[in-house]
Amino acid sequence: MSLRMRISDALKQAMKDKAADRLSTLRLINAAIKDKDIAARANGKDEGVSDAEVLGILSKMAKQRQESARAYEEGGRLDLAEREREEVEVIEEFLPRQLSVTETAAAVDKAVADVGATSIRDMGKVMGLLKERYTGQMDFGAVGPVIKDRLS
Repeated sequence: MSLRMRISDALKQAMKDKAADRLSTLRLINAAIKDKDIAARANGKDEGVSDAEVLGILSKMAKQRQESARAYEEGGRLDLAEREREEVEVIEEFLPRQLSVTETAAAVDKAVADVGATSIRDMGKVMGLLKERYTGQMDFGAVGPVIKDRLS
């Protein structure tokens, strides 16, 4: 079952269950996907975005909400921080399992070997390969320093 279908089915189920918070988050996900579809069609991609691109959208949405939750906590707005965390939980239902630290390190080592990277100049190639293979499975902000360590 495609990711779009899973999200659509979850949306329908949330409507049936009258789960307002969950429904709201699922509608936000659908709106983000539709925005990307419209942008893709404008660029000549009539079928819209792929599942890999949907994973990227979901990863970005989860990261934004985690950052917002931290900001709300620092500002003393625990109610809003909790709401953001609930949205993250709904979004993460559709993301694949996150790689552990050791799995991430192994993936970086394999990508470095596959690309034949020897210097920091090859970091973009390694990062591109990792994004292609592991979209939604790792935090690429945290992977950057690991790649730098391997290549320096």
